[in-house]
Amino acid sequence: MLSVADALAQVLAGVAPLPPESVPLAEAHTRVLADDVAARRTQPPEALSAMDGFALRAADLAGASEAAPVTLTVIGEAPAGRPFAGTVSPGEAVRIFTGAPVPEGADAVVIQEVARRDGDTVSFTAPTAQNRHVRARGRDFSAGHVLLRRGQRLTMRDLALAAAMNHPSVPVHRRPRLGLIATGDELVPPGTEPGPGQIVYSNGFALAALARAEGAVVTDLGIVPDRLDETVDAIRRAKAENVDLLVTTGGASVGDYDLVQQALASEGMRLAFWKVAMRPGKPLMSGRLGAVPVLGLPGNPVSSFVAAVLFLVPLLRRLQGRADLAVEAEPAIAGRDLAANDERADYMRARLGRDDEGRLVATPVVDQDSSLLAPLGLADGLLIRAPFAPALAAGSRCEVIRLPH
Repeated sequence: MLSVADALAQVLAGVAPLPPESVPLAEAHTRVLADDVAARRTQPPEALSAMDGFALRAADLAGASEAAPVTLTVIGEAPAGRPFAGTVSPGEAVRIFTGAPVPEGADAVVIQEVARRDGDTVSFTAPTAQNRHVRARGRDFSAGHVLLRRGQRLTMRDLALAAAMNHPSVPVHRRPRLGLIATGDELVPPGTEPGPGQIVYSNGFALAALARAEGAVVTDLGIVPDRLDETVDAIRRAKAENVDLLVTTGGASVGDYDLVQQALASEGMRLAFWKVAMRPGKPLMSGRLGAVPVLGLPGNPVSSFVAAVLFLVPLLRRLQGRADLAVEAEPAIAGRDLAANDERADYMRARLGRDDEGRLVATPVVDQDSSLLAPLGLADGLLIRAPFAPALAAGSRCEVIRLPH
């Protein structure tokens, strides 16, 4: 069996980011940049007032004091959006408001709270410094500066920055189109009364939500019974939808009723592997159907979700050109004693919290059976146990992956 690292390398091998497209900023949140984005303008484009007050020459107030106030003539007004057109000469000031350009000749702004205005004059009782309360031209950024990088997933803050840089749209990778097929005679949809030997289908709801959270457009191709012709038909429907990625759940092993591999092979899939040395999620399949990556997830609901976190998420990120592919592990403290591990990497469902010292504590849920969804619902993360890891005492260091919310 492949290790998790080797399996992930094979899943990602040869997968290139999808082509770029230009989208309006209003539609760009969480999209991944296909190219660097440089500022089209300088911000601020000129020196601006940071306060409401008076624009003046700092040299005019050099000797100002309570005993000897300095009085200047107010020659005009500069609201934001309506700059003062003249020049401030010695002995003059302009009433100015936050965001307005500082008039030519002025080199400081004195806040209105310390000024004493009387008609067309204003008095000051203290000196000020050059550039006081002035936002210099280009203080934020200058035209040509690259402020957003290719491979970056755009946040809300990035959208504001792109807009300030004067970009109405940005180049992003196209969203991956994911086709999802569930297989199994035993599966019935939620809201259905299961018959003998049947169970309610749950995998697809978590997988589709996870894929959408990672930027994919999901086409649910439904539940397919354990019949070769119907499985092939579902695969052909996925191809007709021009999916960029095909995900199946269940039926990827080699049992008498596990027909997914056989159906995919009949449609031309090149199989890479179908077993990984991990728990849960051992019966994981990867291949290529033409240029389309295929990921066959286990039918077991917990195995399916854990495998999706470890393999589907990086695959979707690669298709979108993201720089950060794998879900990163972080250090934690084990919340209880753990037995020695066997030959498979173990991803134990765990509750996360903090101890009195503020350290992250991961406490595995008691029942780790991979068919149990209630413990998965309680978990916040996966505590990672390497193959053949020795017994671990409570309080010892470990690594965890946070589960997506």
